[in-house]
Amino acid sequence: CVLSLAQMFKQMLSEKQIKWESYKKEGSERMTELAEVFSGVKPLTRVEKNENLQAWFREISKQIESLNYEDSTAAGRKTVQLIQALVEVQEFHQLESNLQVCQFLADTRKFLHQMIRTINIKEEVLITMQIVGDLSYAWQIIDSFTSIMQESIRVNPSMVTKLRATFLKLASALDLPLLRINQANSADLLSVSQFYSGELVAYVRKVLQIIPESMFTSLAKIIKLQIHDIMEVPTRLDKDKLKDYSQLGARYEVAKLTHDISIFTEGILMMKTTLVGIIKVDPKQLLEDGIRKELVKRVAYALHKGLIFSPKAKPSELMPKLKDMGATMDGFYRSFEYIQDYVSIYGLKIWQEEVSRIINYNVEQECNSFLRTKIQDWQSVHQSTHIPIPKFPPVDESATFIGRLCREILRITDPKVTCYIDQLNTWYDMRSHHEVTNNRLFSEIQNTLGTFGLNGLDRLLCFMIVKELQNFLTILQKTILKDKAVVDVFKTVLAAVNPVQGIVANASKLYASAVAKSQKIWGAYLESIMKVGQMQILRQLIANELNYSCKFDSKHLAAALENLNKSLLADIEAHYQDPTLPYPKEDNTLLYEITAYLEAAGIHNPLNKIYITTKRLPFFPIINFLFVVAQLPKLQYNKNQGMSCRKATDPVDWPPLVLGMLTLLKQFHSRYTQQFLALIGQFIRSVMEQCTSQKIPDMPSDVVGALMFLEDYVKYTKLSRKVVEAHVPSFIFDEFRTIL
Repeated sequence: CVLSLAQMFKQMLSEKQIKWESYKKEGSERMTELAEVFSGVKPLTRVEKNENLQAWFREISKQIESLNYEDSTAAGRKTVQLIQALVEVQEFHQLESNLQVCQFLADTRKFLHQMIRTINIKEEVLITMQIVGDLSYAWQIIDSFTSIMQESIRVNPSMVTKLRATFLKLASALDLPLLRINQANSADLLSVSQFYSGELVAYVRKVLQIIPESMFTSLAKIIKLQIHDIMEVPTRLDKDKLKDYSQLGARYEVAKLTHDISIFTEGILMMKTTLVGIIKVDPKQLLEDGIRKELVKRVAYALHKGLIFSPKAKPSELMPKLKDMGATMDGFYRSFEYIQDYVSIYGLKIWQEEVSRIINYNVEQECNSFLRTKIQDWQSVHQSTHIPIPKFPPVDESATFIGRLCREILRITDPKVTCYIDQLNTWYDMRSHHEVTNNRLFSEIQNTLGTFGLNGLDRLLCFMIVKELQNFLTILQKTILKDKAVVDVFKTVLAAVNPVQGIVANASKLYASAVAKSQKIWGAYLESIMKVGQMQILRQLIANELNYSCKFDSKHLAAALENLNKSLLADIEAHYQDPTLPYPKEDNTLLYEITAYLEAAGIHNPLNKIYITTKRLPFFPIINFLFVVAQLPKLQYNKNQGMSCRKATDPVDWPPLVLGMLTLLKQFHSRYTQQFLALIGQFIRSVMEQCTSQKIPDMPSDVVGALMFLEDYVKYTKLSRKVVEAHVPSFIFDEFRTIL
């Protein structure tokens, strides 16, 4: 093998001078010893004193000592002459009869020969070997041999060590494009080297990807055996049943497959750290990247295929598919837990990193549909060149599985067909009254997609709420406020209700007339408000699930975040009371970063969030007040359900209505909310006053609905009761509670 030969030659080249000096020293010492022998001082069997030979050997020793490594040509010629002289001295002085002397002469000649060989080791030979081993011509055709190489590795994993030579030979293809750039002393040398080295490393990864693929194929068989075939051994077991639980055949198969996996790992780790071009390739890192790539490919495909829903399916496929997906993800997780010790990797770390990357990337791609400037793959922090997350063609309006999941949840909890009972956190079908789904849905998503999945779903819902609020404001500005007849109604009502602290004369007639004249605008208005309310309910349930799992799985993190959040809020409040106290500066990322942690841990209230920036709008409190009054006749109070829809044909779901209205008002200045609450309070007082004057004993249903709205408004916003009691006397609330 040229590689082995080149490595040996490089080693000889690096040790050339040391060895040459060593041989010179040995030869010189041998001659000095012989000179001493012929001096008669050093006893040697049957050797007589000979001053001529003594002087001659001393001279030869000096001649050897005087050889200069730097002047290799002269040293080589002189060494040949010295070898010849040693041959002649043995013949002319009849020294053959003495074996010890002959041995000394033979050893010295051998050292001198070695010196000639060593000094002739030239770098030119290495260059010749590089030319012989040049594989740059194969840059284009090498890919056609990939399948053959991969099959060889699959059959015999140790083949990787031999392929290392091929990869190093391929590096010679870099020489040609870099030759002229190097000669021109161009500054682009490094970037061009980086590019071609990157291409070569990508090819190496492609060839060696067969190892993780083969490992995962074996893993799939192991998991199948562990889940379906091998029974779990109980803690207590009767000895007569021991044979039933031994299942030697299945366990032997698992051991065999595990051995195969460890052989594959050993194969790639046998390939030493290699410099491919200017990039160092570490086999352990290569193996880990390959395992990550295969894991990402399989998990992404499973999520794509497993979370496709049919909108016509009754009942919904959501829960069964989530359970199946949960079992699949658990299988992947268990397989990783099983494999980590055999391939020497941090299984849990890789699993969490890659699954979070897949989910975050898919959330990012789904949110692209709501952005003017899209985040491309090359801009994404979640996408990678070496470990790419595959993109699949969309199967419906959603771009990814997370979008399909989100839209399926929105479809089955649609306020037009379902009724949400807040106390039970459950949705019921409006017509059949059967349970549709409940908060266990989010526990199932947590089990299937983990915290990353729930957090991603929450983020997507935020984008959807923003889009819905923007659409709503467009309808308000371009349709409602442009309709002259409707604007005239608002002006009439505004004139009649001023001042809001007073009582409206002939209240029922005024409100009924205003609602009737503006009836055409409330359909689209109601749809938008209820969609926002529905998504806010989902966000609240997601936050509850995230907070519960955070406290359960990581109580110290949850406690630390809660305390940090409280202390930050206390400092900010103190700063607003006394501006000399410290406050995070604009370039300080603390508030931004802590928000991400708090949302991931469910320590936030979606109802307090500002989703969009808004401008002042004319008649805004009046419009919202009339909208709420227009919906009250469609609702009735029920002891078991609270406020519920009167007719299934004219659906209005109370919690989404209240939360949608609350969210909308939160986007505007707080004075709009104050004016809106004042109008509701005036409506209650005016209608109650009219009932008293007409001696109607029962509280009207519209007043019950308006009072329920104020009660729920206080409950959801966590405001003081004084806020609503400023507009409605407390005795009316007391009477209202006795009716309830």
